[in-house]
Amino acid sequence: MDTARTTWQPPALWRAAQLLARGVVAPLARLEVSGTVPEALRRGPLILAANHLSPFDPIVLTAACRARGVAPRIMATGGLFRAPVIGALMRRAGHLRVDRGTAAVGGALDAAAAAVAAGSVILVYPEGRIGLDPGLWPERGKTGAARLAFACGAPVVPVAQWGAHEVLPYRAPRGLLKGVARALLRRPVIRVHFGEPVDLAGLSPETPGAARRATDRIIDAITDALVPLRPDEPDRPRHVDPGRPVDTSRSHRRRPQG
Repeated sequence: MDTARTTWQPPALWRAAQLLARGVVAPLARLEVSGTVPEALRRGPLILAANHLSPFDPIVLTAACRARGVAPRIMATGGLFRAPVIGALMRRAGHLRVDRGTAAVGGALDAAAAAVAAGSVILVYPEGRIGLDPGLWPERGKTGAARLAFACGAPVVPVAQWGAHEVLPYRAPRGLLKGVARALLRRPVIRVHFGEPVDLAGLSPETPGAARRATDRIIDAITDALVPLRPDEPDRPRHVDPGRPVDTSRSHRRRPQG
């Protein structure tokens, strides 16, 4: 990939939002960020692949990325872009719309590949939804992140996070006020870790099944990075959200070792 071209510059609006995110997280939780993004990758091209725990995740990851000097463009559900005010802000900040379950979802992948090729950092959730695994371990991923990596040749850095599920419930805005009040009193620890780039060597997009194998490597890397973030919760989380459904149909084979 030609990385000598002028890279995408985050709008001032998005930089301001990253500062605001840190201010939003601070009273609700104690944010601990570990790992790093290599200096050469911070302005792209780069794909950040994160696990998805809660509606609070985007704010947490926005703050964590700010702490590591990264301003990613987020691939977000089309519902956010349809909201009157938030949608306009998302577009102005340079984020990318994903209309899941529609014919337009393929166009979102093309737009993301073009953005990465132009030097952007893109943040994706390979699971494609807030995870419903009973242990809150990463689910089997969708192949979009892997196909994006194949299309643009950018490295993939796994981002593991733990604790956002203790702030906002799965069904937010239902239960939002109760969740925020509890978080203000308890200030749970939220941990985010940036791992080493995923090794996708030996995989060719022309080979049948390569996207699935690459996806499994990405989910494995996120899982491995998540293990040390929850050492005292190796099986099930202590905080159980009664409104979160359980779905084991997409359970991933990887589990913490030992």
